[in-house]
Amino acid sequence: MTASPKRLKGKVLAVEKTTEVENRKGEKWVKCIFTLQLIGFSRDPSGELIPQSMKKKRIKLVRYCLYDWHYKLGTEKTLEPDETAAILAGNPTPTVFW
Repeated sequence: MTASPKRLKGKVLAVEKTTEVENRKGEKWVKCIFTLQLIGFSRDPSGELIPQSMKKKRIKLVRYCLYDWHYKLGTEKTLEPDETAAILAGNPTPTVFW
């Protein structure tokens, strides 16, 4: 069994709905920009901490939302491995920036 790539997680501070809508199987998903405060790595058994310079860093995360619970503040969101790599390298992407 191989270890899964590291993923950063953050706490949702704000959700901004955009005017962009994507139709998925007859449902209208709204493009949203989440403001997250980084809190650590998700499910990291080694207990590795995020770099001190990134502790409490605020980032923007793009996701599509449909249900009202998608907009809930204070929840945790886990980033994809490529998004985590981009943040750690300091390279913004279309789905994660600051």
